[in-house]
Amino acid sequence: MSQFKFLKNKNNFLGIKNSNEAASKVYVVPYGLEKTVSYGKGTSLGPKRILKASHQIELYDIELGIEPSSILSPKTLEVKEVPSSHIDALIKLQNIVKLIISCKKFPIVIGGEHSITPACVKPFLEKNKSLTIVQFDAHADLRDKYQGKKNSHACSMRRCLDNKNLNLISIGVRSISSEEYIFYENNKKRIEIFWAKDATNWDLKKLKKLLKNKNVYISFDVDALDPSLMPATGTPEPNGLHWDQTISLIKLICKNSKVLGADINEFSPSKSNISCDFIAAKLIYKIMSYSLLKNIL
Repeated sequence: MSQFKFLKNKNNFLGIKNSNEAASKVYVVPYGLEKTVSYGKGTSLGPKRILKASHQIELYDIELGIEPSSILSPKTLEVKEVPSSHIDALIKLQNIVKLIISCKKFPIVIGGEHSITPACVKPFLEKNKSLTIVQFDAHADLRDKYQGKKNSHACSMRRCLDNKNLNLISIGVRSISSEEYIFYENNKKRIEIFWAKDATNWDLKKLKKLLKNKNVYISFDVDALDPSLMPATGTPEPNGLHWDQTISLIKLICKNSKVLGADINEFSPSKSNISCDFIAAKLIYKIMSYSLLKNIL
């Protein structure tokens, strides 16, 4: 008997018929945690809107020349509720991811705010001697505490780095506090930042070298994208990533490392702009496809 309950095709990711569990390689986890959002609100609504938009995605990928969904057979977990206590919510998510890993499935968590990532990462650290997080983000998220909270969305990467066998590669950062910059300067052996201001001169050979043969977890804060493409986020920053640039980077990451799981976070849907819902859904489809079908990249 299954340890999970799954959403039916009218509500699941991509709107596809549920396959048997043995055939599925990917479990999608909608987790609308919203406890520490500090500016624009709405991340709790993100998963439902992304799942709905995903039904409009053409399953055939013209770039890959295949229909990834027919190979990956993603299934979407039914998460009945996110606990009201922030700590309890994080523990619940951590246990869900741990169970998915034990079933040898690839987890993709749809947030929700960025405080979900430390909970998602913890089970991988229990299974692997080392892990590299690749963080796409406008912000460094390296504060030790924000607005009195150590588990704030603004502290997500700092909490991940509390684990000594974890390294961080941040891509697209263009907003950082003095406290965070000092922490970064003191921890350069564990943190590599590809600053947005230097995007035209990024050393991609160096990125490949940092990723080579590494176990990787991708955490994608949608504010990494330029607000002209993705305004539906709580703390947008100008000079962000664009679509082709983003997809090329994700492909490079997946080709040069072993991606074990991923999350997408900080999506705050807009009533007037449904294109953002679709972009977020398409991004998830690309991440799962590149991660698990790297042999055809």
